[in-house]
Amino acid sequence: MVSSSSDEIQAGKVYDYDRKSELKSFDDSKLGVKGLLDAGLTKIPRMFINDQHKTDMTWGSRESSPESVPIIDFKGVDKDAALRTQIVKKVGEACEKWGFFQVVNHGIPESVLNDMIDGIRRFHEQDAETKKEYYSRDSQNKVRFSSNFDLYQARMANWRDSLSCVMAPNPPLPEQLPAVCRDIVMEYSEQVMKLGLTLFELLSEALGLNPNHLKDMECAEGLFLLGHYYPACPEPELTLGTSSHTDSDFFTILLQDQMGGLQVLHEDQWVDVPPIPGALVINMGDLLQLVSNDRFKSIFHRVLAKNVGPRISVASFFRKSHRENNSRLYGPIKELLSEENPPIYRETTLDEFLTYYFSKGLDGNSSLPHFKL
Repeated sequence: MVSSSSDEIQAGKVYDYDRKSELKSFDDSKLGVKGLLDAGLTKIPRMFINDQHKTDMTWGSRESSPESVPIIDFKGVDKDAALRTQIVKKVGEACEKWGFFQVVNHGIPESVLNDMIDGIRRFHEQDAETKKEYYSRDSQNKVRFSSNFDLYQARMANWRDSLSCVMAPNPPLPEQLPAVCRDIVMEYSEQVMKLGLTLFELLSEALGLNPNHLKDMECAEGLFLLGHYYPACPEPELTLGTSSHTDSDFFTILLQDQMGGLQVLHEDQWVDVPPIPGALVINMGDLLQLVSNDRFKSIFHRVLAKNVGPRISVASFFRKSHRENNSRLYGPIKELLSEENPPIYRETTLDEFLTYYFSKGLDGNSSLPHFKL
C-alpha cells in the first residue's frame, strides 16, 4: 500500500520505511498519480517527498525577473530572405544565452494546439480500466502510459503521468494509438515535424552552416511525444511536477496549456516561462550542445507542482528512440572546430548516450560531463 507520511517529514522525524515496496505498489496499480487523487488522497505519499525541496525551491528563486525567455516571431521565415536572416540571428542568440525561446506565428493553427491539449486530457481522464491497458515500462512499446520513467532510480517521484508515443522514423499503426486521441496525435505529429525541420535549418544557419547540415547528420530522423498530465497536488510545497533536468535530444518543442509552472534556470535564477496563447516553447537538448561544442546550451528546467490542475503539456523530442539502430557517431561538428575551439566532447552513439541518460534518471545533473574529453 502507498503510504502517506508528509506529516512525519514536516515534523522532522526520520522513519525507516520500505521504499521499494511503496514504489512497487504504486507501479502495480497502473493508475499513476491521478489514481491516487481519484482514491481521495489528501496528503502526498513519502515516495514523492523531497526533504531538500524547500532548499531547492528557495535557492536561486526570485519573485519577478527583469529578464524573460525570448519570444521570436517566425512570420515570413520561408518567404522573406531579409526576415529569415533576422530570425536566424535571434534564434542563435537565444540558443547561446538562454537555451530556450518561445515562438509565435510558427504555422501550426491554434485550433490544432488546443485540440492536442484536449486529446491528452481525454486520454488521462478516460476510464481507468481502459487506460491501464496502455500502462508499461517497456521502452520497446511505441505507445505506452506510465508515471515517472525513472521511478526506481530517482531519489523522489514526480507528480505527473505521461503518455509516450514514438512517431518517427517508424510510427505506430493508427490502431495502436488510443482511440480518444488517435486523430489529433497523428495530425499534431505531422505538423510539429514540419516545424522541427524548419528549426533544424534555422539552427544550422545560426551555426554558420549549410541549412541542411543538421538534417544531413540524421539529427531530424526521430520524433517522440510525451503527453504530460500534472494533477492538482494537495501539498505542492513538498514535491515537483518535474525535477530539474536537461533534455536528452537535439531540441524539444513544448506545447503547454495556460496553467503555468515551467521554469528555466538562467544565470543561477529560476525564471518562469509564462504560457502565451498560440505560442510554442523551444529548448535545446544535450545532443545539440554536444554537436555544437557548447555553442548552443542545453539548460536545466523544471515544472512546479500546484494545488490547482491539471496542467497539461505535450513535449515533442527530436531524436530517435532508444535502441532503434542508433550506431551513427555524434561528436562536435568539425566545421565548428579550430585551434582556438578544440573539441570538448568525444564521439558517442545515440544508444550509448541514452543508456547513460536513462540509467541515472532525472537526478538534477547533466549527462554531458560524462562525455567530455
